[in-house]
Amino acid sequence: MAFDFKKEYKEFYLPKNKPAVVEIPKMNYIAVRGKGDPNAEDSEYKQSIGLLYGVAFTIKMSKMGDHKIDGYFDFVVPPLEGFWKMSDGGEIDYSHKENFEFVSVIRLPDFVTIKEFEWARKTAAEKKKTDFSKVEFLNVEEGLCVQCMHIGPYDDEPKTVAVMREFLEQNGYRFDISEKRQHHEIYLSDARKTAPEKLKTVIRIPIAKN
Repeated sequence: MAFDFKKEYKEFYLPKNKPAVVEIPKMNYIAVRGKGDPNAEDSEYKQSIGLLYGVAFTIKMSKMGDHKIDGYFDFVVPPLEGFWKMSDGGEIDYSHKENFEFVSVIRLPDFVTIKEFEWARKTAAEKKKTDFSKVEFLNVEEGLCVQCMHIGPYDDEPKTVAVMREFLEQNGYRFDISEKRQHHEIYLSDARKTAPEKLKTVIRIPIAKN
């Protein structure tokens, strides 16, 4: 059976719909950076998704070809995730999506080294006749965070963030957003197939003790 990160690491991917403090270890990702309103037609964000999945599935399906990756095990491609910030460095403002900057990511199994990533990026580009140069190998150590399951439309996320803020204030923490520590979302639902009120999104925000 294919290894499923969501099932094996439920504490990171399937939190309850109430805030909790969690320590996030180092993780490797494939990543694409961009900016602008993700909902805009032909947005940089929408383009990033195709690039990420192109590389992710090249790695997953390497088992079918001649290129053998040392330590490979079959896995379910993890969900799409995103690190978000505003162009002015402030907290996320959902009313000004045109000022969003993002790093769109998909988690990598630990057996994927930078060398294997470069092989996958090159192979994907050759097969799809597409420029994959924007895709990069990214290592992130988020550390101490607060996270919560948000159920509903993306535009309703401020309500969940407000609940998270109140939880932190009651427990002696504060948001600790910076250039290196950003607002993080994990998309567990396919927005193309799921009603907005049923969308499941993990919201994770870096924190520090007061």
